Amino acid sequence: MLLDLDAVHALDAIDRKGSFARAAEELGRVPSAVTYLVRKLEGDLDVLLFDRRGHKATLTPAGRELLVEGRHLLQAASELERRVRRVGNGWEVELRIALDTIVSPRSLFGLIAEFYAQDAGTRIRLFTEVLSGTWEALLSGRADLAIGTFSSTPGSAGMASGYQNRALGELELVFAVAPTHPLAHASEPLAPETVRRHRAVAVGDSARNLPTITVGLLRGQDVLTVPTMADKVAAQVAGLGCGNLPVRDALPHIAAGRLVPKLLAESRAVGTMYYAWNTAVRGKAMQWFLARLQHDDVRAALLG
Repeated sequence: MLLDLDAVHALDAIDRKGSFARAAEELGRVPSAVTYLVRKLEGDLDVLLFDRRGHKATLTPAGRELLVEGRHLLQAASELERRVRRVGNGWEVELRIALDTIVSPRSLFGLIAEFYAQDAGTRIRLFTEVLSGTWEALLSGRADLAIGTFSSTPGSAGMASGYQNRALGELELVFAVAPTHPLAHASEPLAPETVRRHRAVAVGDSARNLPTITVGLLRGQDVLTVPTMADKVAAQVAGLGCGNLPVRDALPHIAAGRLVPKLLAESRAVGTMYYAWNTAVRGKAMQWFLARLQHDDVRAALLG
């Protein structure tokens, strides 16, 4: 390889300090060693990096280009060294967290900020799934930690060995419709036969291999399927259908008059949510998140 990082370091120091001598002092080398590094790099690349005709060595256009890009290389090399040291000390390179769409990624930002304060160097990857798809992300190896599963075990028996789970908490639900929806003025409590005659809005299960599940739908009921919980809320606000919503998502719309809460004769007021993880992932980042998830305030924040 023609490009020597030591030479790039020297180039950077010369540019910042203004002379070969002061750069050598910063690098802890004699000036002749710094001069040798630069001349060797010029010879290897067959270009002049400095214009030496004046009293002060000035970077040529080629030298300036090398320095600009070279500084990116120096930063990347420094980051790589730090990451390798962290991995050697037990921190994962990356921790992948699958969230059910009912758990907003933004609710995790405070926790992630706390984690970044550890200066672990572990990259965090968040992505959303729906219903069985959250378990599937974990079982397929796409995720290390799954937050917001609707069941304590995946849909297919015998597939959860090597995984553990804990209760995340109870998610309070409210059945709501737009003020223009026919059910908005219907007598309460609403019987299942009454609800069945109206289209439901549901978030589609993202599982591809596990059996898919539905929540709160009645047999024979027409369904509008949307990709996320935010879309479900918006569809119900638009009067496109009815259904249960997390209270934390519905309340602002109820307060503003965009949704009307309705009492059901057969109501599912709460739903238990879980989090699960791959027990083979034993790094410090995973242990840090699992320890924080044991705190009531953290779990409550995730459920809004």
